[in-house]
Amino acid sequence: MPKVQVNSDTLLEYDNQGNLLTALEQAKFHVHYQCRQGYCGACRCRLVSGDIRYLQEPLAFVRSGEFLPCCSIPIGDIAIELVD
Repeated sequence: MPKVQVNSDTLLEYDNQGNLLTALEQAKFHVHYQCRQGYCGACRCRLVSGDIRYLQEPLAFVRSGEFLPCCSIPIGDIAIELVD
């Protein structure tokens, strides 16, 4: 199972079920969201290392180094930072 390091300290295992937003919520992380489908961009996070794959391409603008966990999954181990 891929490991997800969050904010440089907390490590969780992604169980290959659902998207990264769901995994973060199950691990009790508070992530802002609205649409849960890549339209609004409210859940954006920084990708520090590793790679993600979009289950569906987001319609929201995503800057370089950022991603939307509501419509993505990790490809191997990743490190992310939650954006306030």
